Amino acid sequence: MKNLLKDLDSAQIEAVKQTDGPVLILAGAGSGKTRVLTYKVAYLISQGEKPENILAVTFTNKAANEMKERITKLLVRHSSSIAKKSSNDKRSSIHDLPFVGTFHAFCARLLRIDGKYIGIPNGYLIYDDDDSLSLVKRIMKDNDISTKNFRPSSILSAISSAKSELLSPNDYAQFAHGFFAETVSQVYTIYQKELKAQNACDFDDLLMLTVSLFKMNPIVLQKWARRFKYVLVDEYQDVNTSQYVLTKLLSSIHGNLTVVGDASQAIYSFRGADFRNILNFERDFPDARVFNLEQNYRSTQNILSAANAIIAHNNSHPVLKLWTKNKTGEKIIIYSAQNEIDEANFIVERIVSLELSFSSYAVLYRTNAQSRTVEEAFLRDAIPYRLYGGVRFYDRREVKDVLAYLRLVANPKDKIAKARVEKLGKRRYEKFEEFLEKQRSKKGLPKPIEAIDKVLEATDYLALIDDGTEEGLMRVENVKELKSVATDFENLTTFLESVALMEDKVTPEKNYEKTRTPMVTLMTVHAAKGLEFEVIFVIGMEEGLFPHSRSMLDSAQLEEERRLAYVAMTRAKQKLYLTYATNRLYFGLHSANLVSRFVVDIPEELINSI
Repeated sequence: MKNLLKDLDSAQIEAVKQTDGPVLILAGAGSGKTRVLTYKVAYLISQGEKPENILAVTFTNKAANEMKERITKLLVRHSSSIAKKSSNDKRSSIHDLPFVGTFHAFCARLLRIDGKYIGIPNGYLIYDDDDSLSLVKRIMKDNDISTKNFRPSSILSAISSAKSELLSPNDYAQFAHGFFAETVSQVYTIYQKELKAQNACDFDDLLMLTVSLFKMNPIVLQKWARRFKYVLVDEYQDVNTSQYVLTKLLSSIHGNLTVVGDASQAIYSFRGADFRNILNFERDFPDARVFNLEQNYRSTQNILSAANAIIAHNNSHPVLKLWTKNKTGEKIIIYSAQNEIDEANFIVERIVSLELSFSSYAVLYRTNAQSRTVEEAFLRDAIPYRLYGGVRFYDRREVKDVLAYLRLVANPKDKIAKARVEKLGKRRYEKFEEFLEKQRSKKGLPKPIEAIDKVLEATDYLALIDDGTEEGLMRVENVKELKSVATDFENLTTFLESVALMEDKVTPEKNYEKTRTPMVTLMTVHAAKGLEFEVIFVIGMEEGLFPHSRSMLDSAQLEEERRLAYVAMTRAKQKLYLTYATNRLYFGLHSANLVSRFVVDIPEELINSI
């Protein structure tokens, strides 16, 4: 099938044609990872393999849909030769497709067919995250477990982590030491009983129960493992324990397992992903063939050399040395801003001066709260933007909650604000009322930043949103960043008016999916994985911000921060800007941080400092 593979390079062709046995494809950023996976599926079908005997799994619906579209186009494009091969072998037609989807989608379908063997009816319900959280809250209430001591979201997160590690309630109970873990164990046991009573599964159950089904019923395992002669897994560095075990079980008969990944892009440890699974592949499969895809088709050589210089400092995983036939390109521009406002203004100035389509640009940041100053600069200068995988700063729930408290401080008759804060808890509202009574006895309103501090202290609001998860920490950071806005105002009423005007400014973002209006993309580095743009701005390149302060004393976390920087930089195709501020107002405090060690890692000959 030379025509089918003519668009691949030699390394990609070798990886695609190695169909039998365990195969590990280490695919660097921009090296055509998805292309290799989709071509391999098409190649298998072109060789006469039945589509129903091929399973390809990935992590997101978006990635799965992209793979389906690419496979379909390949099969249609080469339909005549494939149809001829299929006809000769009396195999399926090109109109049949293999299963291509997420781990969860595959397991959900499998359990509807064979879940009955472990007591799961084919019409079972699937609980989403909100359903699961509501159930945990009800269990805690019914069992007099204080939500003040333990946040329901924290307990649900612990249960999710246990399931990802394939720990049943009984398993977890054996390791539960300490008040929190013992409470989780209690809730977990009841939670599973409730789900079973309602014929329901949560997302984590889909994987854990499928693995349990396979282990408890060898006949069912043989049925599925025999059916899928070829198993292909995308983003293998991101699999957790349940996905890792499931993959091995499904490929246990034929042994034709192909995994694609890059340890240098493993950035989701907070979700339970363990990049060591990709490191252990050759241990698990001693006869595995390994293919390195190091040719990059996205970026200039200067961008790749800079990214290579940063990731080369990691020593816990293999590091691919990316290269390209693309032009050398411009040097990496390092901008030393006076402060965060100067940083945002610099981005606006560059976007305007380069005169590319707005959709050519992306601004990446380590923490969600950093978007605020950039958003405000874009709104001021009428730069259309969209928040990818997030919401505008002033639309974030936690920011609106605190603003509602402040509106009541300024105007106790504000019914809309009152309705919002009452929903945050009866006891919390009572404490806030006590604070208001004391405030009314004083002359005048407190300064905005003083009001925020007093409200947070009186209501203990941060404890409500800080559930120990990555999302919870980001929400806390957003509240603290609101204090940065408040520092510019002496008067609470003026502050609230300014915020209201900022909230009222409309960008075309809400109509983006319909109109596809060109916009600058703003997002966290985590959200940027898998995407690419002509021009990338990575802001906040300072010690304590990127790398984040939470990683400073943990070598494993610091390596993940380095991988994050690598991912951020390799999103850029033509131009890469790294910016830092010598003085930054962050969380309401002025700080003078050192430039990030990641910037220091880049050789001087690759840098243009301005």
